[in-house]
Amino acid sequence: MDYTKRLYDLRIDNDLKQEDVAKVLKITTQAYGMYENKKRSLPIDSLITLCKFYNVTSDYILGLSDDKNR
Repeated sequence: MDYTKRLYDLRIDNDLKQEDVAKVLKITTQAYGMYENKKRSLPIDSLITLCKFYNVTSDYILGLSDDKNR
């Protein structure tokens, strides 16, 4: 699975808007939208922040595992 799909799914599953996640990352809504739409790669520091925010592993976000907490 592509990590952009995981970003989208995590956001929707948590009833969040792109604006909400962008605030967590301290970036613009447009910049976050580019991550979800494959127009920009997700920086490692943002990956770490999102893992902590969603309480999931980086392997899960990256699509290397279907287990959120392992």
